Amino acid sequence: MTDNRSCHERESAYIDTNRIFDSCRDKDCFEDTAVFLTDYGRDIVEHSTNVRCCTAEIAAADISVDPVPFNNGFYKIDARIYIRMTFECCVNLTNRQIIEGLCVCDKRTVLYGGEGGTSVFRSDPDTDGFCRGIPDIPESKSCGCGSSSLPTAVLEVADPVVLGAKIIERRIPHHCPCQSERDIPANVASRIGNLAPQGERRLVVSVGLFSVIRLERPAQYLLDARVYSVPEKECQFTEADDACTVFRNMEFPVSEFNNDGPCKCDR
Repeated sequence: MTDNRSCHERESAYIDTNRIFDSCRDKDCFEDTAVFLTDYGRDIVEHSTNVRCCTAEIAAADISVDPVPFNNGFYKIDARIYIRMTFECCVNLTNRQIIEGLCVCDKRTVLYGGEGGTSVFRSDPDTDGFCRGIPDIPESKSCGCGSSSLPTAVLEVADPVVLGAKIIERRIPHHCPCQSERDIPANVASRIGNLAPQGERRLVVSVGLFSVIRLERPAQYLLDARVYSVPEKECQFTEADDACTVFRNMEFPVSEFNNDGPCKCDR
């Protein structure tokens, strides 16, 4: 039988989901950030006269959550975002070469995540069964490590906006890449190959990132389904403002983070 219910009808239902305690959106501009290259890419940069970025995509991200001392319910979120990029280099004014590299961007914010007084455990098909996998025991026990009461941090990042790319000499003062190729996890570095140490000339980029960060905890509700949209509050950022004026004036791409599609009904 054809279902004639309205597209906008809402039904109450019991759900087990994650409650969003706090969230924020941000526009970050990372200026003159070092790009890590392979041996081949470093050799090309050493002999290039000009460079431009062709593509940029998010390769991976690491997120950590730590309680803020003396501020119950607030948590510090540190996110490290790895961007895979391809560049077109002009060698000796006549030879064009394509190389790949990895750019690392660090982001920090503080959000409210509530106070969790319980440990939450969930079954996992890979570790179910007696004496299989990691023991599912709370941290307060002395015989193992398990789930704690920390909230879960979720990071959403749109495709990077590359604002510029250039080659600089290593002797330029006041420029420190702050990371080395050894800081990049092996599974991320393997996306382009074995990374090499920085040479006498360095490839740097200025990148803009639109992101949304939220803190979640498991919860059960009886409610009507509604579409969650992008938060209005901007992330608190304590470091000094940078000079990326063009990126700061860009509109936030709300549609990139809104999963609400057109309503479809059975006819």
